Amino acid sequence: MPAKTGRTSPARTTDDALVRAGRALRLVLLIALGALFLIPFYLLVRNGLASEEEITAADWTFFPRRPHWSNVRELFADPDVPMAHALLNSSLIAVATTAGTLLLASLAGYGLARIPYRHANAVFYAILGTLMVPAAVTFVPSFVLVSSLGWVSTLRGLIVPTLFSAFACFVFRQYFLGFPRELEDAAQVDGLGYWRTYWRVVVPNSRPVFAAIGTIVFIGAWNSFLWPLVIGQGRSSWTAQVALSTFTTAQTINLHELFVAATVSIVPLLLVFLLLQRYIVAGVERSGIDD
Repeated sequence: MPAKTGRTSPARTTDDALVRAGRALRLVLLIALGALFLIPFYLLVRNGLASEEEITAADWTFFPRRPHWSNVRELFADPDVPMAHALLNSSLIAVATTAGTLLLASLAGYGLARIPYRHANAVFYAILGTLMVPAAVTFVPSFVLVSSLGWVSTLRGLIVPTLFSAFACFVFRQYFLGFPRELEDAAQVDGLGYWRTYWRVVVPNSRPVFAAIGTIVFIGAWNSFLWPLVIGQGRSSWTAQVALSTFTTAQTINLHELFVAATVSIVPLLLVFLLLQRYIVAGVERSGIDD
């Protein structure tokens, strides 16, 4: 048997160098992409703490020489734009829409995936077909319906028409088709029906997909602008996005408050996304059962 010399072959050394170079290149690329991603946030913070003259000045400065923290106080003290109330409205609408969508879409998806029904596929394809209908087609009929119910400038008018999501129903149905039947069979042996099996077995073991869809729905509800603009006609029903639009009008342009308000309004989204981002992919791919 030949003795080991302890030397590393030139080919292996070259491969190791290529691997290290590849890792370094990926790291540099990720840092560059991360920096590009953070540029809009930097601009919001920088302009939010600057004066009106510094924002519109020809000479660019990386950061205001003297940050104007009073801009934040000025934003919430502005009598023309109830920003604090608008943020509260956005929070209520986003939370209620997310909770309602998760409940209705998950129930519909579970029923279509598990409850035997002769027309289940037809119902599913009908729901799926609504995804092909442009939102502009249903916008006016939805407004007429909400107006006839007297829900204009109310939270009901802002929340109820957006509670059901065909996309969320589709994702839940596809997810529940792959849910382990053994757990449901064991629950039915214990005497649980579909409703109690859903609450006691399916929901606790499906947290990732609930978190993933909930994150997407929350972000969409928070960023919604056109429907709240049309329905929320009174100042008491303004959302954060509608309040943002009032800082730039044909009569006035209030840039520093606009940037401060934009910065404040994205903080909840950042918190939700940072806390739940790992579920966005894992919730769709995982079976929902911990190893």
